[in-house]
Formats: sequence, C-alpha cells, structure tokens
Amino acid sequence: MPDPRYDRLAQTLVHHSTRIQPGDRVLIEAFDIPDDMVVALMRTVRHAGGSPMITVKHQRLLREIICAGDEGLMQIVGEYEAFRMKKVQAYIALRGNHNIMEMSDVPDEAMRLYQKHWLKPVHFDIRVPQTRWVVLRWPLPSMAQQAGMSTEAFETFFFDVCTLDYGRMEQAMIPLKTLMERTNQVHIAGPGTDLRFNITNIPAVGCSGESNIPDGECFTAPVRDSVEGVIQFNTPTLYHGTTFTDIRLRFEQGKIVEATANRTEKLNTILDTDEGARYIGEFSIAFNPYITTPMLDILFDEKIAGSFHFTPGQAYEEADNGNRSAVHWDMVMVQTPEYGGGTLAFDDKIIRRDGRFIIPELEGLNPEHLKGV
Repeated sequence: MPDPRYDRLAQTLVHHSTRIQPGDRVLIEAFDIPDDMVVALMRTVRHAGGSPMITVKHQRLLREIICAGDEGLMQIVGEYEAFRMKKVQAYIALRGNHNIMEMSDVPDEAMRLYQKHWLKPVHFDIRVPQTRWVVLRWPLPSMAQQAGMSTEAFETFFFDVCTLDYGRMEQAMIPLKTLMERTNQVHIAGPGTDLRFNITNIPAVGCSGESNIPDGECFTAPVRDSVEGVIQFNTPTLYHGTTFTDIRLRFEQGKIVEATANRTEKLNTILDTDEGARYIGEFSIAFNPYITTPMLDILFDEKIAGSFHFTPGQAYEEADNGNRSAVHWDMVMVQTPEYGGGTLAFDDKIIRRDGRFIIPELEGLNPEHLKGV
C-alpha cells in the first residue's frame, strides 16, 4: 500500500514549489527512489494539468559514465540533456543515494569533463534560470546513517521538514530580503573568522520551498572583488563524494588566495577548476527551524537554523555578481552557541548574534516563530 506521506509531499512539490499550470511540461528526474513516489508525483502533475516526463537514473551507473572520462561522450550526453531541459517549463528532481561516497574515487579530470559539458550547461545555464524547479533528497538508510538516526526516525524527520508551513516562512522572510537589498557592507565574525564584503545593488532572493525541499534561506552574492579577510568553516562538507573538514579560506580583493583543509591538495585542485572557482558566487542566510545539525547533505546543511553559507564558484542569475564557474560549492558555517557562536552585521549593525535574529523585524525567522509555537 503506498505511503500517504508520498501524496502529501507530491502536493507540496507540484502546487507550492513548482506551481504547475495546465499545459506545463514537467521533467521528473528520479535517482534511486521508490516507484510509488514517482507515480504519486506523476498523478499530481497530471491532476494539475501538466504533462510529466520521466527519467530514472541510478547514482552507481552515473558514476560509471563519468569515470570513463570520455569527453566526446560527455559532450553528446550534455547536448541531449540540454535539448530536453529546454523543452520543459518545470523540473522536479528526487535524488536518493545508497552510498554517499559513490563519487569519491572519480578521477579529477573525469569530473571536470562532467562539470564542463553536462552539469554546468544543463543545470546552471538552462535549468536554474529558465525553469521552475525544485530539488530534494530521498530518505534512504544512507541518509539516516549520515544523520545518526534510525531509518524510521529519519523518515519521520524528513517528511516533517519537507512538508512544514512554507507559506508562513515565505511571509517571515520578506523583511530580511528587504533589509539585504538596502545593505552595503556585511561583516561576519566568529571563531577563526573575520570577513567583510559588499552586497550593494545585488538582489536578495528568499527561498521558502520553491526551489529546494527542505528550504529556508535568503541569498544574494558579494560584489565579486569585495571579499576581504578570513573564514574558518565549522561543518564538514561533501563535494562530489569527498568529505572536507576544517576548511579555511583567506581572501584578497575577492579572490581566495589561500585555502587549507584536511585535504588541502584536493581542495585547491577543485578551486583551480577555472578562474571563477576562487571567487564567491553566493552568500546565504539560513533559518529552517527543524534542521539544527549538519549531516553531510548540502540540501539540509545549507538550511541549518543559525547558519550561513558562502559559495566559491558560479553565481545564480537571480542574484548575479558576474562570477562564472563550473563549480558551485556551498560551504556552511553554523553560528549557534554549540558551534562557537558569532555575529552577522549589516552596515555595522548586528542583526544576528549566536544564530538568533536580534532586531524586531527579523524575529519572525527565529525557530519558535517558524514552528508556530
């Protein structure tokens, strides 16, 4: 018997996240997830008047394609995927993964070819700016292990987080978006961190379940050459199957001039992918009240209440600072007391201290308000 939570999640994805309209063509991309969820999603799309197109993929098979390092094949597959993406109005991706380390031994050059010919042109150049899209993970046992939870407990957590009242969140973030768009200078301070940059005249974009599930962030981008100082990230990050910890970046005139981590050489190899990989393409403030600890899954970790993320690489066109790269790597810093605390200041006024918003117009983004308690 199908899980009734599948229908509830499908309703959120179709009616809130992508707002499917009659006549929309919708590409549903399913990685290692139950057929019953795909069926629920297809039926919900059709009920809204859309036409679902389905592609079923498996992470292990994708790894094998990438590992071949065949540039000609990457070009052909990228062209095919780009052609299809151009034909749809909406994209829904449900991405399960039986092994979070599946891509950890893909050769660097093979991964570069995949990013150049497939990932960037299809997703960054077409899907993100030209479709209504939403991406979410699927709660397989591997995710429960990442979170340090039983499979049953994690599934309950997952569906609670993914179907919370995003309408309430949407209203609560309006003052933050407004404030970010009239701010010039940002100053972030915390253990090992003293970072300044400018966000003048770059739009802020609030995210409340439209593009990611789970959600809860408001992002912009620094003026490309304005970042100065140092940041010491306090959460692990998983990038194409490799786990990095203790990442420390030092900036001069916007560029990462020094980068260290537990895997310093591999970190710098990624940052040398292209010129834009050493500049920042996104700065985002997060506030999902149900997500409080990192679990090595960026769609969850970048939404941790009391955190922000700073992103080497490609900028989003909605909040564009002109930076272009095959890399888009969200690195997360949590500023709650358990992680050492810290402050976030706009134009020399502290707006968040130790992970809590402290000015009246932003208090609605603190956990107790977003949970409705």
